[in-house]
Amino acid sequence: MRDILSAGLSRRHVMAGLGGTALAGTMGSMARAKDLLNPPPSLTQLAQSTGRKFGSCIASSHLRHSGAIVQNPRYADLVLNECGIVVPENEMKWQAIRPDAQSFNFTEMDAIAQWAKANSIALRGHTLLWHRPKWFPEWLNNYDFGAQPASEAARLLTHHIETVMKRYGGQIHSWDVVNEAIDHDGHGILATSLSGAMGSGEDVLDLAFHTARQTAPEAQLVYNDYMSWEPQHEAHCNDVLRLLEGFRKRGTPVDALGIQSHIEIFEIDPATGTGPYREKGWRRFLDEVTGMGYKLIVTEFDVKDKALPSDIALRDQKVADFTRRYCDLMLSYPELGDFLAWGLVDKYSWLQGFAPRDDGLEVRCCPYDDDYQPKSMREALALAFEQAVPMA
Repeated sequence: MRDILSAGLSRRHVMAGLGGTALAGTMGSMARAKDLLNPPPSLTQLAQSTGRKFGSCIASSHLRHSGAIVQNPRYADLVLNECGIVVPENEMKWQAIRPDAQSFNFTEMDAIAQWAKANSIALRGHTLLWHRPKWFPEWLNNYDFGAQPASEAARLLTHHIETVMKRYGGQIHSWDVVNEAIDHDGHGILATSLSGAMGSGEDVLDLAFHTARQTAPEAQLVYNDYMSWEPQHEAHCNDVLRLLEGFRKRGTPVDALGIQSHIEIFEIDPATGTGPYREKGWRRFLDEVTGMGYKLIVTEFDVKDKALPSDIALRDQKVADFTRRYCDLMLSYPELGDFLAWGLVDKYSWLQGFAPRDDGLEVRCCPYDDDYQPKSMREALALAFEQAVPMA
């Protein structure tokens, strides 16, 4: 080594020339060992520094129902390393646990709850009522409510909420009581078999929240919806505000607004190089929500990259930039509590099927790639949590 250096080559040139040699390999091994001994803080550790938790949805398919053995140990380990809270992706929805009007099937939801408890990780509830006919089980859309439809609908809904909350009440302290109840076209509460039987959508939603409060008086009760800061969401945000104002006027016990935050780069804004967004309008919306006394939760964060080019490095950086802008804004609100991603690894994201790219390439929507390596989005989240305003 000394002879080579004395010939006028710098250490940098030598290392470049030895790229595949044992010396370079040893240096790389030492660096990896150092990373293992001194790993960077997890996202939930960074979030906890300001009073929050970072988390993700999880599917029962990530777990095997035989003891503590996991079906996908790499995914499970990633969740445990990064998250302080998890939420079932689909396993608590009516389609999953209500095969018919008389029975419940908690097999898949129990697997998630048991795994979370065994690993000392917090659990959210999602959702007690997804108030959209499209996501009702077929039997509920066609249910015969009989001669007294209002009382039968109230009984059915009350029984469902009480049964689910009592089963997991010792473990779950924050519930998406109602999910996505607004009609995109009519701008009011969606008509469903339940609202038809009870008389109005307000009656259904109010009963859901009052039942949840009576069943779990100390739990956080959340109305969850899909809006975020893109221009095309402005009308929906106005509908959400009217819904929240109605809850307050009627004394409906809603504690927080769950903001799903499936943020989207659907076209390129020349001014930012990423997707267009309405920062001032979004802040006005959040100010009105918090001004009514509601807390905030980011419940389902990911990024749709439809308009970005195919180049992975460029795409990942643009997604990270958009993530950082959005998270910096959200985390400037002390009313914002926990922050949950809707998945950690690209290939398992619902967006691969729900919002595919036109070029057929995989959507790069999560903090980790298919090889479980952190992407620049993960770094953007970490930096946003490091600079976040403490939670009130």
